[in-house]
Amino acid sequence: DRLIWDVSHQCYPHKILTGRRDRIRTLRQKGGLSGFTKRTESPYDPFGAAHSSTSISAALGFTMARELGGAPDPVLGDAIAVIGDGALSAGMAYEALNNAGHLGKRMFVVLNDNEMSIAPPTGAMSSYLSRMYADKPAQDLKHAVKNALTFMPGPIQEGARRAKDLLKHATVGGTLFEELGFNYLGPIDGHDLDQLLWVFRTLQARADEPMLIHVLTKKGKGYAPAEGSADRGHARAKFDLVTGQQKKAASNAPSYTKVFANALIDEANRDDKIVAITAAMPDGTGLDLFAKAHPDRMFDVAIAEQHGVTFCAGLAAGGMKPFCAMYSTFLQRGYDQVVHDVALQGLPVRFAIDRAGLVGADGATHAGSFDVTYLATLPGMVVMAAADEAELVHMIATAVAHDSGPIAFRYPRGEGEGVDMPARGEVLEIGRGRMIREGKRVAILSFGTRLGEVMRACESLGAKGITPTVADARFAKPLDRELILRLATEHEALITIEEGAVGGFGSHVAQLLADEGVFDHGLKFRSMVLPDVFIDQASPADMYATAGLNAPQIEAKVLDVLGVAQMGKRA
Repeated sequence: DRLIWDVSHQCYPHKILTGRRDRIRTLRQKGGLSGFTKRTESPYDPFGAAHSSTSISAALGFTMARELGGAPDPVLGDAIAVIGDGALSAGMAYEALNNAGHLGKRMFVVLNDNEMSIAPPTGAMSSYLSRMYADKPAQDLKHAVKNALTFMPGPIQEGARRAKDLLKHATVGGTLFEELGFNYLGPIDGHDLDQLLWVFRTLQARADEPMLIHVLTKKGKGYAPAEGSADRGHARAKFDLVTGQQKKAASNAPSYTKVFANALIDEANRDDKIVAITAAMPDGTGLDLFAKAHPDRMFDVAIAEQHGVTFCAGLAAGGMKPFCAMYSTFLQRGYDQVVHDVALQGLPVRFAIDRAGLVGADGATHAGSFDVTYLATLPGMVVMAAADEAELVHMIATAVAHDSGPIAFRYPRGEGEGVDMPARGEVLEIGRGRMIREGKRVAILSFGTRLGEVMRACESLGAKGITPTVADARFAKPLDRELILRLATEHEALITIEEGAVGGFGSHVAQLLADEGVFDHGLKFRSMVLPDVFIDQASPADMYATAGLNAPQIEAKVLDVLGVAQMGKRA
């Protein structure tokens, strides 16, 4: 059988039970176990996960592969998708249910309904799964019961409410899932193992078509700190087992996410057209803070990035100033909408791209590696990257003022650089970078937060008598042509650096230099980007060292391009 965990945050017990118990303390560490299911890690992880709502599609694929005679060794058995109620807010899950119901083959979907995802779920599907039925007879009965309850003593009211819940379960059942072609069973108490095991064994013996088993669970069941703070159990740092308190290191500067949230709140205080949109990540994007300040202007669209982007496009077309706040890795899920609904129509949607670059313990599945590459190729798109938290404030102000088309700004996970913060953001000139320091022979053009590492490399190079020119590009699109051509013609070598994939900022700079014939005159050009591999989990510092984007590697690149020997060898 193939057991497929959706998202797979819940796969740790699965890993313990499938031969990885002795390595479980290496979880989410360099060289250790992934925090998600991973095909290369174990044969018991038949399908990798980390992004939401993919399990039913994958399970259907395994099911049809079995029907068509695929993978004779090991023989394909049943496919079982385990998906949460939060993940069912994504359209992909319904596309898969619809297709699976049509094909009608034996497969199993276990709906783990704990009324939580990362944050409390939103939307009509969540309401449906809470047994909020709307047909006329049921509504009449509901109101009659509600009115009768008001005249009863407290203990009797509670008993009657429980009876009403049972009535709702019987009334609603799984109509939606049955209409999609699944046999529905539930809801079942997910903590009653005797009942649950009997149900699974019976279905295993008798089922011959798609089955959906609706299981009710409590998030954090049996661990009081988790039960009491169900929305705080996602992406946790180390914590005290008794109290549940996280053991976070003292911060030296505010996080980029918090800087974004506070700056956007400040702008929204002055501009009532500003609205903020997130896809089930209000805490992760800082929009929980925005919601407290402007509750009517924050929209959590659930795990629905495609809808979220087009929703923003509609808001922009209607005269609002939408800020679409998503992690870089999740914005990928709405890329067609970015192209078709936003860029093609030239709509002024503001994309706030959090978790840009490498992200640490979440590893390759959550790395924000590709956004510059996939956004800067779009006509009319403005793409910025903040070198520090003060620059981020300026870019938010710039995005507010930019009404002529879509604009995006990216910023990483974690703390800022600890720079002095402006009282208010400055509107930047579109397509204009800034000079950081003047030097000679070699110029380093940085895009994003590697600028701090560039400056540390320059300190070391200075001790060797090498003084690079350093500039902050600010914009990957449009490029600052004047600045780039000046750096290219006044230096013998130009190095670009970014925390993004091949095809991003450095590629656009190279295209400009080629078009202008600069290479014809002997310019040495190097582009420092993320390597063309998926980098596994580690600390951010280790990941950037692996990528070759820390200060020592930058220093080595400068020495190499200038032909300077380093410790007896060419760098």
